[in-house]
Amino acid sequence: MSTGEWKRAPLGEVADLCLGKMLDQNKNRGELFPYLANVNVRWGEFALAELRTMRFEPKEMDRYGLRFGDIVMCEGGEPGRCAIWKNQVPGMMIQKALHRIRSKDNLDYRFLFYSLLNIGHTKRFDQYFTGATIKHLPGEKLAKVEVEIPPLPIQQRIAAILSAYDELIENSQRRIRILESMARALYREWFVKFRFPGHENHRMVDSALGKIPEGWDTKTVGDSFEISGGGTPSRKEPGYWENGNIRWFAPSDLTGAGTMFMDDSSDHINELGLAKSSARMFPAYSVMLTSRATIGATSINTREACTNQGFITCIPNDDVPLYFLFHWVTENVPTFQRLASGATFKEISRGVFKTIKLIRPPETLVRRFEGAVAPMAEQALALQRKVQNLRRTRDLLLPRLLSGQIHVGGE
Repeated sequence: MSTGEWKRAPLGEVADLCLGKMLDQNKNRGELFPYLANVNVRWGEFALAELRTMRFEPKEMDRYGLRFGDIVMCEGGEPGRCAIWKNQVPGMMIQKALHRIRSKDNLDYRFLFYSLLNIGHTKRFDQYFTGATIKHLPGEKLAKVEVEIPPLPIQQRIAAILSAYDELIENSQRRIRILESMARALYREWFVKFRFPGHENHRMVDSALGKIPEGWDTKTVGDSFEISGGGTPSRKEPGYWENGNIRWFAPSDLTGAGTMFMDDSSDHINELGLAKSSARMFPAYSVMLTSRATIGATSINTREACTNQGFITCIPNDDVPLYFLFHWVTENVPTFQRLASGATFKEISRGVFKTIKLIRPPETLVRRFEGAVAPMAEQALALQRKVQNLRRTRDLLLPRLLSGQIHVGGE
């Protein structure tokens, strides 16, 4: 396909750019509005589970408020990470750590987003970064980033092809969230609110954890299931990492993915690295919990793996099976955070973790719960893998469509 009609232009000429507002709890005035922070923006999507609020004045609404089709991009941390805002939450604002990019006339906002996504994937933002330790992409640098722009009809056709993949991804993710929330609700109903099948026939009795149904018990983690720690082979020894085929998880793997299951890790170590560190292998379908700094990110590994030292991994057994254990862990994250200590960063130690008590319902009820939620989890995993395949296909098409290598029809 000829790209003769395509033009190259600096982003500052074809889009309106704005850096978010500096937030100061003591100085800001106006009404409280939700705002996006750096942590809420991922590649192509938003994490909206934990939003904060800040005061904004009416005169700031147009400058810092988001409209449908605005592109939100990280200025620091991992500069260039971006997603399209589609009015997921009304009245959303942005803080200083984020750029708001609003396409001008004759530039399809979806095409611009995919262009920026492609630039980010191919590391072409890197030449504009500032900062030695923490990378930043200042507004004046972002304005100089050049994008290839075809005629509007071609933009729209390219955007339509790529958007079709994203719609399938969003639909699958919506189904995953529904399945996970159904399983979580069932756990809470049976094992937190004690409204399990037949609960009317059980009186409540005293226990170390308060009132529990008669016939139930409480035990410590140490008496209920095995836990494992982790370690990091020396980064100064390439021989510990070369040709690594052992999955080695870091907390950023879990926080970046935000998924119930993890098929793979971003880094891998080899047998020598495993032997020369405190990292320990644990079986597939264990429950990984981040235990320092960011406490409470939780995921299930689908293959044998190990972690760095920022984890406590819980290994299920016949008495405490996988999904009962997973939901117990996610339900009790506030407890883990409360028990954490440390001057530099908070951490919950394995010793403290082992002393935590948990309610042990009758085996028949736990098995009934496991049988009910396992199909939901398996369906969620299948959908998660479908999402991964859709993303891979989209990302293969992305550079070819945006360079004009693939003909999209028209004159």
